[in-house]
Amino acid sequence: MTFEELGIESRLLKAITEMGFEKPMPVQEQVLPVLLAEDTDLVGLAQTGTGKTAAFGLPAIQRLNTYEPSTEVLILSPTRELCLQIAKDLKQYSKYVEGCSVVAVYGGASIEVQKKELKNGAKIIVATPGRIHDMIRRRYVDLSQVKVVVLDEADEMLDMGFKDDLDAILEQTPSTKNTWLFSATMPDEVARIAQGYMTDPREITVGTRNSGAQNVRHCYYLVQAKDRYLALKRIADYNPNIYAIIFCRTRTETQEVATALIRDGYNADALHGDLSQPQRDHVMNRFRCKNLQMLVATDVAARGLDVSNLTHVINYNLPDEIEVYTHRSGRTGRADKTGISIAIVNLREKHKIKKIEAMIKKKFEQLPIPTGMEVCQKQFFNMIHRVEHVDVNYDEINPYIGEVVKQLEWMDKEELIRRFVSIEFNRFLEYYRNAPDLNVKEKEERKAIEKKKKETVHDDSGMARLMFNLGYKDKIQPQRLIGMINDRCRDTKIKIGKIDISELFTYIDVDGNYANDIIEAFHGETYRGRPLIVQAAKSKRKDKDEARKSYKEHKKASARDNDDKPRRDRRSDRKEEKHDRRHDKYDEKRDRDSRKKRRR
Repeated sequence: MTFEELGIESRLLKAITEMGFEKPMPVQEQVLPVLLAEDTDLVGLAQTGTGKTAAFGLPAIQRLNTYEPSTEVLILSPTRELCLQIAKDLKQYSKYVEGCSVVAVYGGASIEVQKKELKNGAKIIVATPGRIHDMIRRRYVDLSQVKVVVLDEADEMLDMGFKDDLDAILEQTPSTKNTWLFSATMPDEVARIAQGYMTDPREITVGTRNSGAQNVRHCYYLVQAKDRYLALKRIADYNPNIYAIIFCRTRTETQEVATALIRDGYNADALHGDLSQPQRDHVMNRFRCKNLQMLVATDVAARGLDVSNLTHVINYNLPDEIEVYTHRSGRTGRADKTGISIAIVNLREKHKIKKIEAMIKKKFEQLPIPTGMEVCQKQFFNMIHRVEHVDVNYDEINPYIGEVVKQLEWMDKEELIRRFVSIEFNRFLEYYRNAPDLNVKEKEERKAIEKKKKETVHDDSGMARLMFNLGYKDKIQPQRLIGMINDRCRDTKIKIGKIDISELFTYIDVDGNYANDIIEAFHGETYRGRPLIVQAAKSKRKDKDEARKSYKEHKKASARDNDDKPRRDRRSDRKEEKHDRRHDKYDEKRDRDSRKKRRR
């Protein structure tokens, strides 16, 4: 089947042929004949990267009446990046269609500039819901003559909280319009949009509803929570040509992981909501140009990204809502290419794998974390491959060859190869020489968890007492502790009882059902550089001794580090300490004010 056989007109055929389109993709084969031949509403379910833009863009352009000045097509997308990408594609499709003007309307850019572009005429508007809703309220845009509304990535728009905007926008469009809804998944909210704003829509599903991309291999590595970052580095080192997005749950975690990767010498950067638009554009340009190998991102920040040829998607943490996994994994294996979606999980998260398998209708492979020697071997042969296939500029190198040969002639061929290989390879050998095995022995780990459960102290009310090695000396406040628990466990409904703060440690009563989850969540964590100990409360003397020992060890380590630091670094540390003390004083004042209000 060709595009011509599907009914695409000659002007569009000429443009897409120049773009390299040869054969329609499955979603295009099914959607194009319907939208070109019928005046109908449509629901299209297909993964990102399957060719949906051409599936709705080509019919939308072909159906335009370019002799009328009014806007006929409105395309809504969840993010600025996707909005710009769709507008760019439509401009290329309509290259030879006279009078087809495409305007992108999105936040983070001048509203006045976009207003002028709309005044000059826009047959097709591609917009993000928030900005177009704002322009409707200001009467900058007229949608009364719209014939087609396209909702692209509808599930993501609803996830991002655009339901009210969508309702308000769709109310401004004629009831006679056609609505084409495209989505990777079909949650209840998307179904309700379809029911509320569409009339007997045709439903076309490419693959299985709510399933994952077909060209993606799904794998997981089982690790202890404290070894998650080390496992990430092993995965990256074992795949030397990796080009990946690493998904984290929070902005803080995203920045921490990216900073750690940069510090350890990887080409990586972070993408999250705290970045300004210019910073975000800078990061994305570097990633698209492959100056970055790894982009560490939150789900919200990565929505709508259009990046080709990703080799891997890595779930540093599995998402809280398993439907989000479909969007993550759909970033790779696009346009008939293959990709790998990796999840790094600990034993307590393993149950989520089964739920995701049931949703995507695919099995995960459990892979062993590569050992240090396996990583070294992979890097070694990758380097040999690079040497074998390097482009040599003979004209520029030849003038120096005589001197180089003269200087190295005392070495035989094998010695020369050994030395050149060692220049790059020694650092991997050094790093991984005594690298520990990160693989979890499930039986032993489960026994340890059961033992912890038995050790956890429960009282009659179903609460469990935990010990934190933080006290008055650490300027810890009750609300800070509660915030830390909520942040690490990502659950604000955990019942917390009495909090008893001593000089070096704190007892805190928590819901017994969550005690072990809290202990696991804080495993391997630090507080202002000090290793955190969170465990079931023992006797007061034992807990006090353990907290004192931890405090003294940290003080000694800090003193050693401080002696080794240049003076300017010590000044920087003192500034940070001063900032922390100021922050703590503010917390104490807020507590006092809060207590006064309660007394009144």
